[in-house]
Amino acid sequence: MPRAIPKVLPRAGEEREALREKGQFWTPDWVADAMVAYVLADHPPCLFDPAVGAGAFLHAARRWQRETGSPLRLAGRDVDPAALAAARESGLSEEDLAGVELKDFVLDPPPALFPAMVVNPPYVRHHRLAAEAKEKLQHFARRLIGRSIDGRAGLHVFFFLRCLERLQPGGRLAFIVSADICEGVFAQRLWEWVGRHYRFDAVIAFSAVATPFPGVDTNALLFLIRRLPPAAEFPWVFVQASAPHDLRRWIERPDQPPCTLKLSLRKLAEGLATGLSRPPQEASGEDFCLGDFARVMRGIVTGDNDFFFLTSRQAADLAMPEEFLVRAVGRTRDVQGERLTGADLERLDAAGRPTFLLNVNGAARGSFPDTVERYLQEGERRGVPGKTLIALRRPWYKMETRETPPILFAYLGRRNARFIRNEAQVVPLTCLLCIYPHDKSPAGVELLWRLVSDPRTIANLKLVGKSYGGDAVKVEPRALERLPIPRAVIEEAGVARHPRPAQSLEFAF
Repeated sequence: MPRAIPKVLPRAGEEREALREKGQFWTPDWVADAMVAYVLADHPPCLFDPAVGAGAFLHAARRWQRETGSPLRLAGRDVDPAALAAARESGLSEEDLAGVELKDFVLDPPPALFPAMVVNPPYVRHHRLAAEAKEKLQHFARRLIGRSIDGRAGLHVFFFLRCLERLQPGGRLAFIVSADICEGVFAQRLWEWVGRHYRFDAVIAFSAVATPFPGVDTNALLFLIRRLPPAAEFPWVFVQASAPHDLRRWIERPDQPPCTLKLSLRKLAEGLATGLSRPPQEASGEDFCLGDFARVMRGIVTGDNDFFFLTSRQAADLAMPEEFLVRAVGRTRDVQGERLTGADLERLDAAGRPTFLLNVNGAARGSFPDTVERYLQEGERRGVPGKTLIALRRPWYKMETRETPPILFAYLGRRNARFIRNEAQVVPLTCLLCIYPHDKSPAGVELLWRLVSDPRTIANLKLVGKSYGGDAVKVEPRALERLPIPRAVIEEAGVARHPRPAQSLEFAF
């Protein structure tokens, strides 16, 4: 009896780790049917799936064929024999899979161009790619778009480029992928190139209740693209509610959008500037940004928190001198509210949480007190100097330093991204960002904290952050400096901005 394609993804354990290693996340039928309906709208002779997996798109293609009666040849590739075995168990016949090859689509592409391609690419993070494969992928990117892709790009980015390259003139591509393809450091250059050479027929985003991949910590985007000259405008679609047939209905009859879909006709230039994963945002030219008032830095990377980040009990047991310790916070959840105080540090100490960062200044060995020297020797016995980031330091035990930031930012949160007033005078590890106001006076710091903590400012984080599943958002330092502070928030605070570089906030009474 045919086995159903998995509908629920494992959340943890060996099965989930295996999915991460292979990047396999199966496409639900309602999305597969919509994607196939788009690429087969012109009734091409062949459909190509470069990452067949368990065969969701091939099943959808056969359903389409039964509905329309049109002849259709199926072709594709995959690198995982187990996935193709699952495709057979799911009910695909040997005839269905006759055109599927067990080959690498990106590094060993087929010679043919295809009129219809439908893809859910393997989502393999960059750190899981072998160095040799990374170099080949970069060579391919340089040849195709004329520049390298940032080394933090995952395999799905190169899958996308290869699909575009293998699409025949006038051909259609339906590509579902994580939103980070529009939000990484490589995104702007990538999409500017795509926007010059291809036409967006639609970009489709999904609400949390309508996500195609429940339980996956990322948001999905669906791109409908043709190899035609670009158009000045494109539909941006937001799937607001789960209604399995509505997306396909709209693709087949775009003049009759169901109420579960929210449509916006966007200018291509605006979409590329705002980011295709984000809602339309016409630039008003009136908003201020955080970078007008402050600079942002990441927190401290220790390289080994277990060694460098100590509890009060550990510091006492080691008899570590105070001058080699800095108060610090290491987890977002260690900060419960929007102000971090000395009482919070006492609470963390009582709970056995580390709050002391070992801050050895990099002086020559032999100049330290005996207790420090013994602890460094213990670190060497434990192999700490050979760890990836620590091995780059000279000497290995020299810690990064930060001025104490008056304001902290919890940059990865699920409905709880927030700015934190650092009254405890700690330095953060990488869980938090450091915000250094140009106006360092107590009044200036407090005022800026109020500006950025305003709900209208917090709402703008989605315009500069990377989106994750369940409404989580992650904002990197340079992106946070671009955070718009609405003019209304500025005016209500009675503030006038100096031209950059600003050094103070000026009350405009």
